[in-house]
Amino acid sequence: MSLNDWIFVQQNSFQPVNDVLQRVKGQNKTSMKKKYERLFEGIKLEENHTLLKMIYTQLYIIEGESEGVNEEHEVLQMEKTHRTQDTSICCNNIFKPLNQPGHEEKDEIKTVLTKGIAGIGKTVSVQKFILDWSEGKANRDVDFMFVLPFRELNLIKDHQYSLHRLLLDFHPELQDLDSKIYEECKVVFIFDGLDESRITLVFSDDEKVCDVNESSSVAVLLSNLIRGELLPSALIWITSRPAAANQIPSKYINRVTEIQGFNDPQKEEYFRKRISDEHQASRIISHIRRSRSLHIMCHIPVFCWISATVLQNLLKQDDSAEIPQTLTEMYIHFLLTQINMRNQKYDERDPEKLLKSSRDMIVKLAELAFKQLMKGNVMFYEKDLIESGIDVTDASVYSGICTEIFKEESVIHQRKVYCFIHLSFQEFLAAFYVFYCHVVENMNLLKFFMETWYRFNEISLYELLQAAVDESLNSKNGHLDLFLRFLLGVSLESNQRLIKDLLTHTVNSSETIKRITQYIKDSIKGDQLFLADRCINLFLCLLEMKDQTLYREIQEYVQSENHSVRKLSPGHCSTIAYMLQVSEEVLDEFDPRKYNTSDEGRRRLIPAVVNCRKAILAYCNLSDQCCESLSSCLQSSNSLRVLDLSNNGLQDLGVKLLSDGLKSSHCQLNILRLKCCNLTDQCCGSLSSSLQSSNSLRELDLSNNDLQDSGVKLLSDGLKSSHCQLNILRLSGCMVTEEGCCFLASALSSNPSHLRELDLSYNHPGQSLVKLLSDPNYRLDKLSVDHGGEIRIKPGLQKYACDLTVDPNTANTHLTLSERNRKMTYVREKQPYPDHPDRFDECLQVLCRESLTGRCYWEVKWSSDHIFISMAYKRIKRKGTEDCWFGHNEISWCLYCVMNRCIVKHNSESRLLSLSLKCSNRVGVYLDRSAGTLSFYSISDTHTLTHLHTFYTTFTEPLYAGFGVDYDSSVSLCEISQPLQRNN
Repeated sequence: MSLNDWIFVQQNSFQPVNDVLQRVKGQNKTSMKKKYERLFEGIKLEENHTLLKMIYTQLYIIEGESEGVNEEHEVLQMEKTHRTQDTSICCNNIFKPLNQPGHEEKDEIKTVLTKGIAGIGKTVSVQKFILDWSEGKANRDVDFMFVLPFRELNLIKDHQYSLHRLLLDFHPELQDLDSKIYEECKVVFIFDGLDESRITLVFSDDEKVCDVNESSSVAVLLSNLIRGELLPSALIWITSRPAAANQIPSKYINRVTEIQGFNDPQKEEYFRKRISDEHQASRIISHIRRSRSLHIMCHIPVFCWISATVLQNLLKQDDSAEIPQTLTEMYIHFLLTQINMRNQKYDERDPEKLLKSSRDMIVKLAELAFKQLMKGNVMFYEKDLIESGIDVTDASVYSGICTEIFKEESVIHQRKVYCFIHLSFQEFLAAFYVFYCHVVENMNLLKFFMETWYRFNEISLYELLQAAVDESLNSKNGHLDLFLRFLLGVSLESNQRLIKDLLTHTVNSSETIKRITQYIKDSIKGDQLFLADRCINLFLCLLEMKDQTLYREIQEYVQSENHSVRKLSPGHCSTIAYMLQVSEEVLDEFDPRKYNTSDEGRRRLIPAVVNCRKAILAYCNLSDQCCESLSSCLQSSNSLRVLDLSNNGLQDLGVKLLSDGLKSSHCQLNILRLKCCNLTDQCCGSLSSSLQSSNSLRELDLSNNDLQDSGVKLLSDGLKSSHCQLNILRLSGCMVTEEGCCFLASALSSNPSHLRELDLSYNHPGQSLVKLLSDPNYRLDKLSVDHGGEIRIKPGLQKYACDLTVDPNTANTHLTLSERNRKMTYVREKQPYPDHPDRFDECLQVLCRESLTGRCYWEVKWSSDHIFISMAYKRIKRKGTEDCWFGHNEISWCLYCVMNRCIVKHNSESRLLSLSLKCSNRVGVYLDRSAGTLSFYSISDTHTLTHLHTFYTTFTEPLYAGFGVDYDSSVSLCEISQPLQRNN
């Protein structure tokens, strides 16, 4: 047989197969188009399918996993989040690399995870993706798309399937197709609604499936598809609410995207298209803008629809009608609207019977909502309905009568699946159910689900609400946050009156509301440490109950000049941070140190930086963990231009996280200060990378970090880049030698356009390099190289060590000096010192000889229960006691160590520090006179420094070290020989 004959036979033998393939591909597209060409709003009714163009939601690329946000309630997450501004992508390009520098050579995007809160538009995006493909508008190279919603897969989770058999059940048009063809075609699998899954995915090597005809459990099939063991060439798109997204290990995900819902212009566009009456639309838009809660919720397309339905209906009945102000009021009105629509369709004419049937129906749905919410379920099946007393045969009646509340869908094998229109409506009905059980005095209905709430049947409303508050506060993921807001809202008498037909009677709750309001305020203000998000939710609960007192109180506090009078609890700080975050006014400067609170309180204030221009977070005991949220802030829409993180234990990991934010094209930061943050050369690569990206950074301060020459080399690579716009670089006290300066000189040669100020003071650059850097060709306006020398190459604060000796002429006559005037001891016998005008005649204290300027560090140890360590101007008074004691005047700053406790004092104002000195009798003192800081550190036996306190002032004169003792005490100046480490 000739080659041509062989080719002819092969081509003809495959022709039927190709015909079948083309026919099945066409049937698959036709089937998908028919199923997804309509977009329904709310539920699937013919009159609701016309709004395709109105519900369009942008997708925004998220670099890596979005940590932290998965641990809070979605509505709170949305209220706190400033919308990220990363590059938007069309959903049709979900598997394509970004058309941007740095993305061209990325690995193939095979598996995509799209996150978004309930009702935000995940399924709509999937629908648009499928529809555009089926109509030939996008992704024409894809042969097949298979949609496998988790809500349907749940129904067969206990069955054994091969992948081919599973696909035939979901897509019967594939029956004529040979199973081997999957590997030869480009296939997209879409798994919609991971959060609705009741299937436990297992990503282990124990059960591998590589053949499309091999049978296994549905869980094993899905896990192997996602891992790439089964059909490794297939593309996979998974959608999920944030809380469920971590079910799939990040190593199996190539891209994470997020749907952020409507932005503000889109909200307005929606209402104007939805409401034909222009005047009415404007009034509704104006009202929603005024209500913070409603405006925030309108990021969710489904909530826009709810709001439009309610407000249109209210204004249609009465143009001057009072419009809902809170979430509870909005949801009550929505429920009443649906009941009225149902009553108009119902044949029953007897009002009593009509009312009873409505109440029975809503109560049963509310019971279902409550029970499933406690289990964490948003999708329900027949057995769930039976559990709540809903006859499965009547379920279609429920969904038919309450079509806008409760949805029924026929899925695989014509089995039914049910859900409420939105998670928040399920939470609302669940809250109504709890209140209803209290009204009808049947708390037994709740016993099984909330044993901690249940004590006896005649529980008072206050006890019920108090227990609900406590349950919510103890929740780690906030699953009861919105439920609690609705429960408190429903308890208001004004809201009870709205739903009186659904209750057997209303209850007098005004006193209860007063008491629970006070209980919530006390919980926020108390010392008990609740999660920040729970405290914020309590604040929102107060607003839901229309109590504005704490809001006004905090507003006055924030606006006042004096923040130091009142001690704030961590709960208070969480609430303040939230208010500052959502405020429409941008703060000019935010400094947590001005707030009288604990370190934990200051950490809780950090999120407020997203809404300020200048954030001073120095000396706030921050760790690398705080840098993740700060990095996220830098990548978001924000006003931050100056960020000072000096003197925090951020370490290299923290700066690496920050650098991710600096690389964002939307970062607008001009000045970043990272002085004394325990950094080494290990962080310089990340900083260099951020300098090479297009960013707005103009000033970078890395002083007092042991970067050494190796770190400077990495930084210099960033300085060479044409993208680097840095004007000022501070490397003071960074252990830089002549070698490091060579790297800087090379960088300045490569990119002399921008850097104008270089601080290399307190380093050891060498004279030749100083001369080189002074070359006019480098265009440096200011070069600082003072206080240099070999001693500056020592690590940590050792490089600033100074030798001190006590001045005998200042010693009180009950103090003896020894060890070359480096030790002083109290003695009862008066010493025969000569008279001297510098001597302290009454106060048991002494000053050192040496005046201190610049940066100086020294250490002192003691053997007593009562000593004090000070810095003072030489002109401090010496005669008598008034104004002579250290810390009792405006020209001395003092640390008192009394019975293992620390007290700082200046100008007679004292403050007890939270840290004790139980394991230490040694303190380090660091003065940076030009910076106006005086810091005290405790020193452990392992020579680890722990920050105690820093004074901030403007020093106008040279300073002198001083000491004071009590009876039978001694103080000694220490030799500094061993390397020091900071633990914060």
